[in-house]
Amino acid sequence: MAYRLFGRLGLGATKAALRRVGTGAVLGTGAAATSYLCANRRGLLETKLRSLELSDQEEIRAVATLKMAAAQHGLDISGGTIRRTSSRFCLGVEHGDYNGTELFGVGTDRFIWLAFKPNNSGKIRIYSQNFPDAGVVEFTPGKVPAPKSAEISETWARFPYGVEHVLRKHGIDTACGFDAVLVGNIPGGGMSRSASLVINLMLTMLEVNKKSLPEGDFRVVTMAQQVENDYIGTPCGNLDQIMIYYAKTGMGTRYDPKTKQVSYVPLGVDTNEFRIAALDTGTVRHGLEKTTYAVRVKECRDFVALLQQKGYKIHSLGDVKDRATYDKIVAEFGSSHPDHCLRLEYLFFAQERFEAMVQAWAAGNIDEVGATFRRDGIGLRDEYQISGPELETMVNIARTVPGVIGERMLGGGDKGASGAILRPHAERALRDAVETGYKRSYPHLAEKCAVHVVRVCKGVEVTLGSLGFWLWGTQASVAVIVVVTITLITMLLLLLVVNSIVIIIIIIIIILIVGLIVVVIIINNIGLTVIVIIIVAS
Repeated sequence: MAYRLFGRLGLGATKAALRRVGTGAVLGTGAAATSYLCANRRGLLETKLRSLELSDQEEIRAVATLKMAAAQHGLDISGGTIRRTSSRFCLGVEHGDYNGTELFGVGTDRFIWLAFKPNNSGKIRIYSQNFPDAGVVEFTPGKVPAPKSAEISETWARFPYGVEHVLRKHGIDTACGFDAVLVGNIPGGGMSRSASLVINLMLTMLEVNKKSLPEGDFRVVTMAQQVENDYIGTPCGNLDQIMIYYAKTGMGTRYDPKTKQVSYVPLGVDTNEFRIAALDTGTVRHGLEKTTYAVRVKECRDFVALLQQKGYKIHSLGDVKDRATYDKIVAEFGSSHPDHCLRLEYLFFAQERFEAMVQAWAAGNIDEVGATFRRDGIGLRDEYQISGPELETMVNIARTVPGVIGERMLGGGDKGASGAILRPHAERALRDAVETGYKRSYPHLAEKCAVHVVRVCKGVEVTLGSLGFWLWGTQASVAVIVVVTITLITMLLLLLVVNSIVIIIIIIIIILIVGLIVVVIIINNIGLTVIVIIIVAS
């Protein structure tokens, strides 16, 4: 991917960063280091600045957490690099990647942040704030546990182990050691947390060993999938890896497995016309290899093998696209293999819905996007039978909210998150409905469930040398320096102009006002708009 590299930017970078908001670019240190949905028809600058503030708070928390965790665990990331990888929101075909269908989705702004720095020790030392009980995972490249072994089955360390193992299998030297700390806010199922982590780790190990691949190299997707398939034992396809690695701001990503071509579909709507929400049920799925997902993969592959034996010229269930072939298969196997035919039913009609979804998305017909999304959810529930009770409770609650135009389960199934497409005015009502309805149904998950309203963003971003004094995207740091500078200049001018007790009174008033501004900016994170006003006013 094309990374944007930033050094330590100070106050002088703030105005330049503001100029870049309209491009959907990522802003470096001293501004907001994140990307946002930029549709063909751009919204107003003030709208984008409001969006900037929201995710910048997450950036500040994440980087502060990374620095604190590194200090607590003796890891040296000072002056190092931060890589941020996104989550993803699949719009179609869910479960199509291992069934040979086309895929369509977007990157979304729930992330994994990984800060790293070479340590010249020949050892990889990495700590995850999301799994603090595991402590620092330390290992020597080339000496990781065997694939699919009992040693890795219950630890998150299987991901860095697997990345190192797969890179070596591809002949890539992984000898360079590094210190790393990571933290993420991606829900525990449905938005591809594991794929985001694997891609982040893989790009990091490649960079540390000076083996970066060309921009958009599909080998990254292939190797990331191999980590999960061959090392961990998860029978996943490549939907998640593609949707994250190739995600662009303001674009839907479309992938054709026949040609292995990635293309982009501009989002034909204004950013104010709809919202995407991930409805986190508070449940966590501990690996696809341990869920219904693995059962569905086997069912589909077994059915393909059976159909091939009976003379059908297909390589996957996604190859069944014409109605005559579909009807023939159902007539022949409906009685003997009813469950297998249900899986085919979902995939057959999901491919019809796929084209409707992409066309509606490109045209900005969000009502049709939502309706298609909803129909797909019914198919996943009734035909593919991959959902779960908590997921469907969230779906049913969302469906009752006026302004929610589509909803369904997300991802591998069983647990994790559902998704919704909604009008902006419905956001508050959706949150309230989940607050009451879901928590009443699952009181033991009341502290874990959440509604994440997400934005479309780029899948991979890098900031270089951002772990010194400046926090990546810390508006508060900029605000403090601006305010202190203004205060000092004002005091100096007053001393030159006035020589009386009035000076003291005025200075005290100024300090009180300045202090109030600092507190408001730091606590409430009013953001770049306030900073600009202060600069102009000065």
